[in-house]
Amino acid sequence: MTIAPLYSPGTKLFAVAPMIDWTDRHCRYFHRQLTGRALLYTEMVVADAIIHGHRDRLLGFSTEEHPVALQLGGSDPAKLSEAVRIAADYGYDEINLNVGCPSDRVQSGTFGACLMQTPEVVEGCVAAMKKVATVPVTVKCRIGVDDQEPAEVLPEFLTRMIGAGADAIWIHARKAWLKGLSPKENREIPPLDYELVYRMKRENPHVFLGINGGIDGLEAASRHLEVMDGVMLGRASYHNATMLTGVDEKIYGEPSQEPDWDAVRDAMMVYAERVMADGGRLSHVTRHMVGLFQGFAGARRYRQILSTDATKASAGPEVIAAAFASVDIASGPKPQVAAE
Repeated sequence: MTIAPLYSPGTKLFAVAPMIDWTDRHCRYFHRQLTGRALLYTEMVVADAIIHGHRDRLLGFSTEEHPVALQLGGSDPAKLSEAVRIAADYGYDEINLNVGCPSDRVQSGTFGACLMQTPEVVEGCVAAMKKVATVPVTVKCRIGVDDQEPAEVLPEFLTRMIGAGADAIWIHARKAWLKGLSPKENREIPPLDYELVYRMKRENPHVFLGINGGIDGLEAASRHLEVMDGVMLGRASYHNATMLTGVDEKIYGEPSQEPDWDAVRDAMMVYAERVMADGGRLSHVTRHMVGLFQGFAGARRYRQILSTDATKASAGPEVIAAAFASVDIASGPKPQVAAE
């Protein structure tokens, strides 16, 4: 199989992490208005749901979202390979296997971070997915779970993934505690071990390895890319979506240009109208836009409009126009962006 340019040798990637309940198709469409180059991920979709559920609802997306990766959840090689076959018709640029989510509902399905305890199972899943995939198959994992010693288990885990044919491995640089910590606490309490992840890259120079966890902006992302092949941001990029407007220049070296906020507004109004015509609600779209304009004068009013007016039964795309009009875009973000 010819691997798509997404993971070609020497490639550096910036990705927005898969986030359950957040990175749905409306979120991804919005993020794509802010960056043309970032790799966008779906929420995790369970293989069983794809096989037995409403496929268009689970897998459908807008062509404008490319490059976009589908993240799968599961631990049965046969079911995962069947899900990959089904997803092929939708045109994703990558298929990713979730071996990092610590939530209870994921553990109950015997997938996510708990699979770090059975690397041989993940190895079999990746090998099965590779046999039927027409795009890169990747893995997103933790450095370990519970009482595992990351420096001991992570090298073996990576060796198995590489041997199974994984085209890239994204590593969340924290251990996950499956019992005793909530998913939120698992993103904050276990200490970050960037140096271990860096060492994995030095020991595997010809394998694409990306890093995730605790990365709060593009300056930090750029520093990680001095060592790693890819960098992945989750909540930081969601809650302060304005940072995505700098990705194409600062990460990919494209010419500097000011964001065309009128174009973003107009694109989202047209998109919202389309969603509503298909039976959706305005708030399905606008809930993902609240994190824009952090630090700009008028940002608070912008958030109020999207959080309240957009939820009204009579609300239409004009609410988006009103929200944008409340922002003094010429003022630019204040220096204390992160503190707002």
